[in-house]
Amino acid sequence: MPHPPERPLDPEVLAPRLPSPLQEAPDPRFAARGLTLLLKREDLIHPELPGNKWRKLVPNLRAAAAAGAQALLTFGGAYSNHLRATAAAGRLLGFTTIGVVRGAELADRPLNPVLSACAADGMRLHFVTRGAYRDKDALLPDLQARFGDFYAVPEGGSNAAAVHGCYALGAELAAHAEVAAVACGTGGTLAGLAAGFPGESVGFAVLKGDFLGAEVTRLQQAAFGGARGRWRVEDDFHAGGYARTTPELAAFATDFEQRHGFALERVYVAKMLWGLTTLAESGAFRPESRVAAVITGPPSG
Repeated sequence: MPHPPERPLDPEVLAPRLPSPLQEAPDPRFAARGLTLLLKREDLIHPELPGNKWRKLVPNLRAAAAAGAQALLTFGGAYSNHLRATAAAGRLLGFTTIGVVRGAELADRPLNPVLSACAADGMRLHFVTRGAYRDKDALLPDLQARFGDFYAVPEGGSNAAAVHGCYALGAELAAHAEVAAVACGTGGTLAGLAAGFPGESVGFAVLKGDFLGAEVTRLQQAAFGGARGRWRVEDDFHAGGYARTTPELAAFATDFEQRHGFALERVYVAKMLWGLTTLAESGAFRPESRVAAVITGPPSG
């Protein structure tokens, strides 16, 4: 069977704003410890593929195009920004998109704003049980039979290609900060950021569990053949689990928005900033350090 022709990606469609803006954010909670807070505005990279989604997804899109794929299939939860970005990329670039969504019970409920946006961009949503979702490889034969040929992009877009894409984020920060902080869902952004950043990289887990450290190690091994950079994962600021919140987190996010004048994405970014501010106030970072908080995306909706 002949290899399908490569489909070029339109550079005008994917044209990013790079390097993303780096803004100083005066904050007395950091200043009291001799720290300077910087905001790395990855949310401004691209209007449809913002933040770490651009850095992680575009390498996968190029690989799919090189393979001649016509359809993309990927995985995510009900509030997955990755699903939303993949659906938007499909609309922009002419890929058919399929989203495998964790939670079979969601099929009988009205779509939330994230999944509604996916559907509006043409993504076919396929809901599976949470148990089945845990073993995604076992799902692939049934998905192939149901949907035909597709290029599979992992949950969160996190694989070796994505890690290489996020390396540039660390390199952009190298001359400007001693500490870099990022929210972690699947670990791909932290794995690449830490490899390209010579300072201290801190990932803030947005899910319960202590699995992300091992996942970052696995991704760096796949991308670079071994560990890279100085990094750690903080597991104490997930507020109860993915997309969960607490009154303390909600109050922090509202206060931060009022102090700094932009809306926070609540599932990832607010938790990272909450954790980072807590650590800064506790004296966790060396005085006179410049601390860069990576704003990985805008609020949903």
